[in-house]
Amino acid sequence: MTTAADRRAFHARLLDIGKERYHDKHPFHVMLHGGRCTMTQVRAWVINRYYYQSRIPMKDAAFLSRCDDPDLRRSWRSRIEDHDGGIDEGGGIRRWLRLAEAVGLDPDYVASTRGVLPSTRFAVDAYVSFVRQQPLLEAVASSLTELFAPKIHSERIAGLLEHYAFADHEALAYFRQRLAEAPRDVEFGLAYVLDHADTREKQDAAAAALTFKTDVLWSQLDSLYSAYVAPGRIPPGGWDGREGLLGERASTEAAE
Repeated sequence: MTTAADRRAFHARLLDIGKERYHDKHPFHVMLHGGRCTMTQVRAWVINRYYYQSRIPMKDAAFLSRCDDPDLRRSWRSRIEDHDGGIDEGGGIRRWLRLAEAVGLDPDYVASTRGVLPSTRFAVDAYVSFVRQQPLLEAVASSLTELFAPKIHSERIAGLLEHYAFADHEALAYFRQRLAEAPRDVEFGLAYVLDHADTREKQDAAAAALTFKTDVLWSQLDSLYSAYVAPGRIPPGGWDGREGLLGERASTEAAE
């Protein structure tokens, strides 16, 4: 097939990628949302996911540096503000560090990115490089995992509240905020991709970019599962379950 699919069919193709490949189906997330993760596993997830969160505004800054169109820059720059926040407060990164503190981690330790699994770094850095180097259409298409994010955020909020003592409104502020931010972002990104993927070749490239992004997200969870669930082989440099814990919890759990 060499002709471009119509807009509706191409949209359906993108949605099918999420149905088949989005990381809400990963065994680690099933464990997390079902209350079957130990606190060590929860903390390992918070530490490693922070690395991804911290690189999102860097990825978006790299994207903006390539945009000649000021309208596109104006529409995209709110993503950086959403994650970095203002000079003194706000932003998804700060909200994620509040989650880190709620689960018993020192936010400064988490922000240092010490203990991040090597494969997490590799996957996230590959995503930043992809957005920096690939055509703008593919860079935008790679962001469309946001199409599927509201569902996973809703499930995560419900699951964490039900199963974990640390979960409260403050701890889960990141996910609640993304329920408002992600639909706005994806509305723009989806329209951009549907408008600009006007040949079969461009549609294939956009679909491949979205597939690549689902691989980035899935591989991060593969790393966590391998290191902290089964068979539990933590690679050199990975968090050992003790470093970076807060206060009395650190000494108590280190002694167990």
